[in-house]
Amino acid sequence: MTIERHADTHTVSTSTATARAEFGPRFRGAMRVWQVAAVAGLVIFALHAGLGVGGPGADTLVNTWLYFAIETLAVIAVAARAVLVPDERVAWTWLAAGLAAYTLGDLAWTFSSYESTPTIADPLYLFFYPAAYIALLLLVRARVSRFNRSVWLDGVSVALAVGAVGAAFFLELALDHTEGRFLAVATNLAYPLADVVLLALVIGVFWRVGRKAGREWVVIGAAFVATAVADAAYLWTTTTGTYVEGSLLDILWPLMSVLLAVAAWVQPGRARRITLEGRPLLATPAVCTILALTVFVVDHFWHLNTVALVFATAAIGVVLVRTVSTLRENSAITREIELLSVTDPLTHLWNRRRLVEDLRQALEGGAAHPHVLIVYDLNGFKRFNDLFGHPAGDALLERLAAKLAATVSSSGTCYRLGGDEFCVLAPLPEGSFDVFLDATAVALSEVGEGFQVTTSLGCVFLPDEATKPGAAMQIADQRLYARKHHSLIERGQPHGVLLQALYEREPDLRDHVNRVAAISLHFGRSLSLDEDTLREIELVAQLHDIGKLAIPDSILEKQHPLSPEEVEFIKRHTIIGERILSAAPALSSVGVTVRATHEAFDGSGYPDGLSGDDIPFVARLVAVCDTYSAITSDRVYQARRNHDEALRELRAVAGAQLDPDLVESFCTTLAVLDESELAAPADHAHVA
Repeated sequence: MTIERHADTHTVSTSTATARAEFGPRFRGAMRVWQVAAVAGLVIFALHAGLGVGGPGADTLVNTWLYFAIETLAVIAVAARAVLVPDERVAWTWLAAGLAAYTLGDLAWTFSSYESTPTIADPLYLFFYPAAYIALLLLVRARVSRFNRSVWLDGVSVALAVGAVGAAFFLELALDHTEGRFLAVATNLAYPLADVVLLALVIGVFWRVGRKAGREWVVIGAAFVATAVADAAYLWTTTTGTYVEGSLLDILWPLMSVLLAVAAWVQPGRARRITLEGRPLLATPAVCTILALTVFVVDHFWHLNTVALVFATAAIGVVLVRTVSTLRENSAITREIELLSVTDPLTHLWNRRRLVEDLRQALEGGAAHPHVLIVYDLNGFKRFNDLFGHPAGDALLERLAAKLAATVSSSGTCYRLGGDEFCVLAPLPEGSFDVFLDATAVALSEVGEGFQVTTSLGCVFLPDEATKPGAAMQIADQRLYARKHHSLIERGQPHGVLLQALYEREPDLRDHVNRVAAISLHFGRSLSLDEDTLREIELVAQLHDIGKLAIPDSILEKQHPLSPEEVEFIKRHTIIGERILSAAPALSSVGVTVRATHEAFDGSGYPDGLSGDDIPFVARLVAVCDTYSAITSDRVYQARRNHDEALRELRAVAGAQLDPDLVESFCTTLAVLDESELAAPADHAHVA
């Protein structure tokens, strides 16, 4: 807001400064001469009216010619502001026109003699008021940078309340001393009514603007107050028979003209746009209500004019509207604050505070309405921030949040817990839970040039595993960070680097390797193997083709049958794989098993011709799973077979190529196989 105000200040003031700069020293000199002349004229007028300087012989010179000279100079100055400065030109044009009409009215009144009302001077005088109203409203509209309904209603209520009081006094005074033809009465009443409206408008605007107005607006307000006071005093003195022409009272009208001219060329640094803020609910409405009720109380004892009562009624009506509007605004603000308190400002997802409340409601549903709570943490986000900066990181979070919300949609609710942590709370899916889990993990992943952001997750089933929000969050966090720790260990081990090198060399192997690993783990679990053996099975399944890093592309990608020499060369990939893995002490035992993954149960395999139980158990198990995966996959030399056909082929080579006991266990245990259970291992594979 501050920046905007400063920018507006510069814009408003620059035009005036530009106008001065364009006309150079001559223009500045002329303005100084005008100011000196206007002030000197007012001083001379005051000295003559107050102290009688110059005597009666100077009456015509001072009261007529000096009076008109001051007004004419003011009209010229305001008109110059409208012509020379583009900003607010329309407002100052209206003001110049009003002052010009007022000056012509003075000329018409002075040099003509009329015995009845209205005269030709009256329309000229009265034109000043609507011109002043329009100019003031245009200036307010140009300067106030933001519309605030309650602020403007306060201004209107103040204007109406002041108008009611003014009408009750000045207009009542005019009514008491006005008689004659309708047109004459209407003309005489138009002046106090116009003054009341002008005074109410000025007070209403300055009630809201206050000290923010700056010097220019203060001068404008002083000018309008001067003419209202002058007219009120003139009305009072004429009705009481105490008015004296050429007295100090008469100086107020040329003073009004001079003040408006000064405001037109105020110092440019003082002009500025204003941002109005609301005030306390009771302050302004209370003052306006008291003024309006005072008018009604006075009317009860002394009947007042209809205008005063209409103004007072309207003031109370606006106060009521303002009160209702404020209550609605406060209710809307309260709702917005409540929404902001449970909303993440960046992604617009719900935050942790809302999650706790939703968890409490979900747990109240009990076993009849099971839910799942999933907590996510991004992998690689810090590196992304370091590479591309925090604004790009925020944009990435917004994209991922939008994808997660679209994926979950009506199936659940998404949250951002802070940083790069997200959460989903959803009723337990009726279909495959793994499919839902994978979809959310994919939504929170993005790969681009030079970066890869993935996600780890931990989930907890409600209410089976937790009955309180805090316990549910704790279990989910524990599982999340256990998985992240596991992933960090894996990324820190050599086999992760080797696999990445293999995938870069042969991208198509990624799906094959991951599928063999998934089938092998599934088969190993069905045999109730211990965790250490399962870990070895996973590593051997992932690395059994690592030796193909040394096989030329001309052989791996050959579309025709391989030559005997090429076959012998490719058989060496298990030996090469062992050598690569033996370079890392932690993988040396895995390398021995990888070397044996292509041995045959009858001893016809390679590279060492091992047979039977001499072949490591893990190698025999992975060989069965590798063969099954190969049969059920498309290859350049063979079309894929279905599950039943693959089992028949496995049984056909059992005892020769493959361990017959493992083949039978595989075929029996996995007779009905759900392919979704053989998805490639992901970050959440071991988390439940």
